[in-house]
Amino acid sequence: MNPELQGRVFEPTAPYLVGREKIREFARAVFATSPLNTDPDAAIAAGYSDIVAPPTFPVVIQESTLAQLLAEPDAGIDFSRVVHGDQRFSYTRPILAGDVLTATLRIASIKSLGGHSMVTAESTIVDAASEHVVTAISTLVVRGDE
Repeated sequence: MNPELQGRVFEPTAPYLVGREKIREFARAVFATSPLNTDPDAAIAAGYSDIVAPPTFPVVIQESTLAQLLAEPDAGIDFSRVVHGDQRFSYTRPILAGDVLTATLRIASIKSLGGHSMVTAESTIVDAASEHVVTAISTLVVRGDE
């Protein structure tokens, strides 16, 4: 793992249009049962403009930023040795169907522990008005040589 990646900011991803069916599919996959995730009438009655994505939905958008990191030639990451260590989200507002979101990846830290590397990646996700929606924070463990 290249420690010089710490602090690097990658190019923003292409805009991602959040669709109702994508939210519904994700909600089913994570066994979310709130009608806010599937029923537009329930979401509107609760004060939202459309259905609300489950809290872990940003991983869908973050995936494209992590792909940038894994594809970086000088990163020194062998994907077959990567284990997902931690995932957190810091929200300004919920993600709604109809949002157009863009994510920018920043490598927050790289640490070496016992021959393994831990990289913390922060994907800042903004809407079409460039307003912050959520930051998705992942820690990846890159296992060292055996």
